[in-house]
Amino acid sequence: MRRAKRALPPVAVVLVLALGVPLAGCGSEQGDGASAGKESGATMDMQEAAEESDAMLDAVLKGIDPDVQWAHGPTTTRACGVTRRRTVMTIVSPERRQTFLDRAETFWRKNDYRIKAVNKDEKFPAVYAVTRSGFGVSVSFRGKGQAFLEADSPCVKESKVADPTTEPNGPAYKDVYPLPRPNVRSDFWSGEGG
Repeated sequence: MRRAKRALPPVAVVLVLALGVPLAGCGSEQGDGASAGKESGATMDMQEAAEESDAMLDAVLKGIDPDVQWAHGPTTTRACGVTRRRTVMTIVSPERRQTFLDRAETFWRKNDYRIKAVNKDEKFPAVYAVTRSGFGVSVSFRGKGQAFLEADSPCVKESKVADPTTEPNGPAYKDVYPLPRPNVRSDFWSGEGG
């Protein structure tokens, strides 16, 4: 017997984000994980999915103007998928957070991503989208107002996953975990107004 899907209340979304649990996973929107592998072309492996995720994250960061400084977050793998992350090192003031999210959402809409959910929470706002090929992407604000971007693959073939090849546009913070809180000021992003 299948259970009806329910939307997560805002508090649950914040908890999910705080725990780092991906909202897109090995299951498809229609059903179980077995069908998701078929929908995503099952010929893609985790490394190829990671590269696709990197390209999506690079593209949305280029779509956010003015630029923000970012660093790679940790890569994680699941039984049938991979998650890539970018951590924004630019300070985004509370007054500018919605603008930041709006620019990501606008970019995704222009590129035929489907907006899955928008969390308008004042402290932890977020936007979640999904691609036609089943990748889930998100931009969210968490502790100390730091912005995080994530891309979760659909089910793919298991393989080794190499580190991202895209160079961050600031310090790489290689082998530093957790990454520092935002520490780069921007005339636009760190200021007031909207």
